[in-house]
Amino acid sequence: VQLQASGGGLVRAGGSLRLSCVASRRAFSEHAVGWFRQAPGKEREFVGTISRNGKNTAYADSVKGRFTISRDNAKNTVYLQMTSLKPEDTAVYSCASTRTILTAPHLTREYDYNYWGQGTLVTVSS
Repeated sequence: VQLQASGGGLVRAGGSLRLSCVASRRAFSEHAVGWFRQAPGKEREFVGTISRNGKNTAYADSVKGRFTISRDNAKNTVYLQMTSLKPEDTAVYSCASTRTILTAPHLTREYDYNYWGQGTLVTVSS
């Protein structure tokens, strides 16, 4: 499975962005998907995850209530809707997937995922 994240850009604090993660294969519907981010000079961190059927999601405390993950398996796409953005949300955001029936809280670590896409840069200005 090849993943491609897109939708990043420059936004002012308090603004919103929606990122997309598109997969290359129909079997994507059998994959849980996670979003991670890496800020300059920092390690990559978990943002959120969604189960393969979209019914279960989990988020890092830092984004809970502001970010929402959803998916459209007919389009092989997972979305990360980001609202009330803060300068500290500035990072390269990447999506990852793995074929599994597991859901959160099991899928919050990088090694839980087998497939990774290139990231998309989100910059939040103050």
